[in-house]
Amino acid sequence: MPKMKTHSGAKKRFKVTAKGRVKSKSAFTSHMMMNKPKSMKRKAKGQSTLSKPDERIVLRNWLPYSRKRKSKPYAKKSEGEK
Repeated sequence: MPKMKTHSGAKKRFKVTAKGRVKSKSAFTSHMMMNKPKSMKRKAKGQSTLSKPDERIVLRNWLPYSRKRKSKPYAKKSEGEK
């Protein structure tokens, strides 16, 4: 099975936190700011985390290797196995 490619646009727009949540910047902040209300510009500052359904789409389709794996419970080896 060939390796999956990470979406180049997603690399630039999203970051994955240590807990596996996806951080993103707010939209509508790049140009023509004089036409937007102050409250809109103020609320769009900084980064926030995506909702669960959107997060799932981003991680499954665009950032396949950033997705957290579900850890398996620790299995004890029997004395015969090494």
